[in-house]
Amino acid sequence: MNATATDIVSRDEIRDRFSRAMSAMYQAEVPQYGTLLTLVDEVNREILAGDTALAERLRDHDGLDRLGVERHGAIRVGSASELAMLRRLFAVMGMYPVGYYDLTEAGVPVHSTAFRPIDDAALARNPFRVFTSLLRLELIDDETLRERAAAILAERDIFTPGARELIELSERQDGLDDAQAEQFVSEALETFRWHRYATVDLETYEALHAEHRLIADVVCFRGPHINHLTPRTLDIDEVQRRMPAAGMNPKAVIEGPPRRDCPILLRQTSFKALEETTLFAGERQGTHTARFGEIEQRGVALTAEGRALYDRLLSASRERTAGLAHEQHRRVQAEAFAEFPDDEATLRRDGLAFFEYRLTEAGRAAAGVDATDLEALIERGLVSARPITYEDFLPVSAAGIFQSNLGEGGGAAYAGNANREALEAALGVPVTDELALYAERQRASQAAVREALGGDTA
Repeated sequence: MNATATDIVSRDEIRDRFSRAMSAMYQAEVPQYGTLLTLVDEVNREILAGDTALAERLRDHDGLDRLGVERHGAIRVGSASELAMLRRLFAVMGMYPVGYYDLTEAGVPVHSTAFRPIDDAALARNPFRVFTSLLRLELIDDETLRERAAAILAERDIFTPGARELIELSERQDGLDDAQAEQFVSEALETFRWHRYATVDLETYEALHAEHRLIADVVCFRGPHINHLTPRTLDIDEVQRRMPAAGMNPKAVIEGPPRRDCPILLRQTSFKALEETTLFAGERQGTHTARFGEIEQRGVALTAEGRALYDRLLSASRERTAGLAHEQHRRVQAEAFAEFPDDEATLRRDGLAFFEYRLTEAGRAAAGVDATDLEALIERGLVSARPITYEDFLPVSAAGIFQSNLGEGGGAAYAGNANREALEAALGVPVTDELALYAERQRASQAAVREALGGDTA
């Protein structure tokens, strides 16, 4: 029975229900993830208690509400048809493909996008996002192995019939009612569930595993089991430091930029992937390593100029930090990034990062103010500029997480094979440029301030 317009549940509500159901499922499947959530919450509470200015800033911009529900997940699919249906599934929840990530540059045979909410209200409601990778079968040199993998993938359907029906229903009636939304969450969750039974025999698994561990992970199972969920922390270094005492084995170094007074982009770390008992065709038992626990700390989104500087410094720091232990890695990386300004005013004035502009209380009370020079208005206390949070991902960091949990072997032959057009063809739509989203948000906030002050909005 079709829903009427008045019965339709918002896409944001469905996304919120789904993300909470996903978290509950993953905690049941990977108990250490529940331990990680407790640790992150403990550190976040301590940080907020000790930094009242940060707590007030988050409270003023709805950041506290986001912090408790913020998650990102990651999955990997094997075919264009699987990715196209995933795009339709995520659209039911108001999540759309943003950004193109070429992980072949780090030796991983996939390219990726992130499904996430786009507008400010949706992000404030629940910013759940899923980093989604498509296997690049064409990069497998062994023709027999490549054809075998393609045949295995062609035989599976990672979506339940109920999920397919509800996706089509949502598209026909532009949404789902409450009962349909509940059923959709239940059906969609099955795509992301772990199955310990492989769909191939042990010999096939081992052959694909020898080519690249990620290929075996994508091809040899009934679906793209969620391989991690990621809570957001306010101090990733402190969580990393406490992980061993909580029974978790963290990866050696934190991915992304160094610790800074003004955080930029995204920092990520994880506890090592679990070795899980797996039953292969023919009832042979083995193990598979794929699922792990990750945490992230998000900073300000960088402009194209800021990102170019970041990429240059990251490249230089990676050459200097290769093989270093954690503390030495931190010191050398920080030295390499000394050139990158570490205060909001310089980042803003030099056009290196994106900011959202708002009138202060004094600004709202002002009249007849020249709104041409926003920097002057900030100095006078009439306008505030808040860093816009980076909502997206970093290809080198994502590859670093993958490699630390799937193993370092193989991958050199895949390097440098970006193909955005192929990913977009598989999706059936273009991916949204993340920098354009941040730029428009900044521009709109500047225009709103100028209009409120009676000035030119251009």
